[in-house]
Amino acid sequence: MYNGKVYVPPLKIQGIKTKLVPLITENVIRDNSTLWVEPFMGSGVVGLNIASKKAIFADINPHIINFYNDLKCKKITSTSVYAYLNEQGALLSEQGAEHYYYIRERFNEYNDPLDFLFLNRSCFNGMMRFNKKNGFNVPFCHKPQRFAKAYITKIVNQIRFFEAKLESNEWYFLNQSFEDTITLADSNSFIYCDPPYIGRHVDYFDSWDEERENLLKCCLQKTNSKFMLSTWDYNEYRKNPYIDSLWGDCNKVSHEHFYFVGAKEKNRGSMTEALLTNYRVPMKAKSLIQNKI
Repeated sequence: MYNGKVYVPPLKIQGIKTKLVPLITENVIRDNSTLWVEPFMGSGVVGLNIASKKAIFADINPHIINFYNDLKCKKITSTSVYAYLNEQGALLSEQGAEHYYYIRERFNEYNDPLDFLFLNRSCFNGMMRFNKKNGFNVPFCHKPQRFAKAYITKIVNQIRFFEAKLESNEWYFLNQSFEDTITLADSNSFIYCDPPYIGRHVDYFDSWDEERENLLKCCLQKTNSKFMLSTWDYNEYRKNPYIDSLWGDCNKVSHEHFYFVGAKEKNRGSMTEALLTNYRVPMKAKSLIQNKI
């Protein structure tokens, strides 16, 4: 469980919740007997830091799940990652974009998880985006020296921390829909949902729209579990209308957060995040609470 330090996972994904882990932790209700259920794993940063000993992580992106399952079964290790990134980093340094696009083409044909890690850590702006054929299509970051020794060490240390978590916990990684994942929860489960943010531009493995947002709410309402949903509340231009129209029976905690994702500086800025729950949050977060919005 969370010990006050936030550990960053090896995969980078836009919208990663690293800076929000302390706030989420303050408002989660669970203990070590609770089954942690996360239908939208993404990078896994929230669960990696605060999940219980038993957890189910799921995502519709098979490459994320394959990567973490390979870590779990030790097909990928910190040692193999170190050797791979040193070798491929040297080739990237020599050949630049040519080698990046070679790896991208190879990954799209064979879906090797190590190639996925390489692309994820050397693509433009740390994005994870796929075309209609589910091919990774993010361009090169134009940094041939990307995999310097210090950077490789940083990634390897992230892998090592995750290896230790897998040794001491009973965690499962499933490539499936959020509907199927939520049905696995019971009264002793805690469901944390971080779906693509509706009404905002998202580059995800699949699209997200009003129909899916409604379906997610219906699935959560059918459970006997406590749940928390991360979404956006408002920015300087507009407000998320679904918080009132769809999630209005939830409790809300708001927090301003700055995002760096975006090719242009004007697309990067602060946004107020919302944590929506079907329970009253702990009193220590009282100053941030807006009940029954």
